[in-house]
Amino acid sequence: MIRSLLVVAVLSLPGVLSACGGADEGASPASTAGAPEVGDRAPDFTAPDQRGQSVSLASLRGSPVVLYFYPRDETPGCTAEACAFRDARDRLEALGAKVVGVSSDDSASHAEFAEEHGLSFPLLADTEGTIAEAFGVPSRFGFHARMTFIIDRSGVIRRVFRDVDPAVHVDEVAQVLESLASVSR
Repeated sequence: MIRSLLVVAVLSLPGVLSACGGADEGASPASTAGAPEVGDRAPDFTAPDQRGQSVSLASLRGSPVVLYFYPRDETPGCTAEACAFRDARDRLEALGAKVVGVSSDDSASHAEFAEEHGLSFPLLADTEGTIAEAFGVPSRFGFHARMTFIIDRSGVIRRVFRDVDPAVHVDEVAQVLESLASVSR
């Protein structure tokens, strides 16, 4: 009995690490087949945010969009990433960017998460995984992989981050946005 529980615990560890900001093991390259790439038009979507309001990608057109997928509200890596975007708000807004987070958590979970950490940007509830699927974001045990798409003002994907390190990601995103801003001048 104890041996069976130990085997289950060990087999579950990669999924738990992924949700908590550890290695994203198990997200095979084949799971991103058919995913939109740089230069493709970003798939449109509509989903409820933490306030229960519908947000669509089309409604954000005219501004660069940082669309970031994360595994779960209130886990260490996801909290660090969300708070880094919160703390970089002025820098990202100066570049005209809109930040949108997406996970499989529901709107109520997102509302608690946003309230707890003072997050003012939309957190979308992708409970059925349709947005993640449209963007080719792998999921494991119901948790989205950590990926970010930088989408330009006209809705075209300009950068895809597949291996996101929450500790440095905001700086990477800001650099891409700065280069987009200099090109559009």
